[in-house]
Amino acid sequence: MNRITQCMYGRGTVSGAMHHRDAPDKDVPSRYLAYTGMRRPVVFWNLTDRCNLACTHCYGNSGPARDTENELSTDEARALIDDFAETGVPLILFSGGEPLLREDIWDLADHARKKGIKMALSTNGTLITADIAGKIRKSGIEYAGISLDGATPETHDRFRNVPGAFARSIAAFSHCREAGVRCGVRITLTKENCGELGALIDLAVSVGAGRFCLYWLVPAGRGMDEYNRLQVGPEEVTDALGLLYRKAGAIDPGTMEFLTVDSPQDCIHLLASLERDRSPDLSDARTLIASSKGGCSAGDRVANIDPEGNVYPCQFARFPGFRIGNVRERPFSELWDDPENPVLTRFRQKPVRLGGRCGSCRHLELCGGGCRVRAYAVSGDFFAGDPFCYLQEPDNSAG
Repeated sequence: MNRITQCMYGRGTVSGAMHHRDAPDKDVPSRYLAYTGMRRPVVFWNLTDRCNLACTHCYGNSGPARDTENELSTDEARALIDDFAETGVPLILFSGGEPLLREDIWDLADHARKKGIKMALSTNGTLITADIAGKIRKSGIEYAGISLDGATPETHDRFRNVPGAFARSIAAFSHCREAGVRCGVRITLTKENCGELGALIDLAVSVGAGRFCLYWLVPAGRGMDEYNRLQVGPEEVTDALGLLYRKAGAIDPGTMEFLTVDSPQDCIHLLASLERDRSPDLSDARTLIASSKGGCSAGDRVANIDPEGNVYPCQFARFPGFRIGNVRERPFSELWDDPENPVLTRFRQKPVRLGGRCGSCRHLELCGGGCRVRAYAVSGDFFAGDPFCYLQEPDNSAG
């Protein structure tokens, strides 16, 4: 993650991160996990592939007709949570599909809460009524990330392929606010909605979102089919990053936090902006970014489990060649700590020898070569340069 707000107000974040550096992972606030010595992963758990929507860019091919027969049972899911607790997993992010379609989600959340594991929810928001918001609060889930893919019903509903989705998602913010549930906006930026980014940020402020999280499109699931048509180019990326930087500077950091996901190289744009503005937080921002050890967290500080118990390095890496194992065959803790696992070895290798522009880039140590899943999905080569990279660096790889 590129935590724009935390780096722009780096002095406060540095002191907080240093204060928690040697604390047990379960005692570290979620906002500081990336800057500690934590080596236990945050788990993105796709509880189900069922979804009441059918989003154009879904990385999981989720939808109403997805089969649920092989999903982990409640007992299997509870046992998995027990294993998480034993191995010190600090945070579970319940995702999907639409995780609120999983009938036992409140039981699972209650079990995780009793085990002392922090929880967050990734949802499309359309199922959050006043009653459901109250259940989220009571369950111990600390945060709900609600997806919005446009500032207007026309844009959002087109992406979601269900009329009325926008109105119900917007209503979810009100229900969460009234129930005392912290929530934020999640957007996947594409060619079809990048022109609404400024209006969407303003909308996020008006509905009381405390976080604005921008995802870049990764070619996975249905996103693979739409990648070439929807992926933004370098100018659109730098325009978006510039807008986020300006908004983060203009909006009280206690009101809204800005961050981007799936593009570690975004930190280079942020540092350049801070340097241009002669920010007093530049040095601490560099310290924070360097403390995250450079590059993608997949397979190291992030793990993914799909509905059937397959383990992957991250939620976008659900390719057959990136399957680490299955929790029905071997406990997650054993899979994750296996030094012989070839998938984990590949993702954890630091520094990594990359080809293309990434291999010769002067920023490689900080960004780690961008997103390895995107590089593999586009080129078939795990060690290729990240095709999404927008940095205007010379390509010295030839010859």
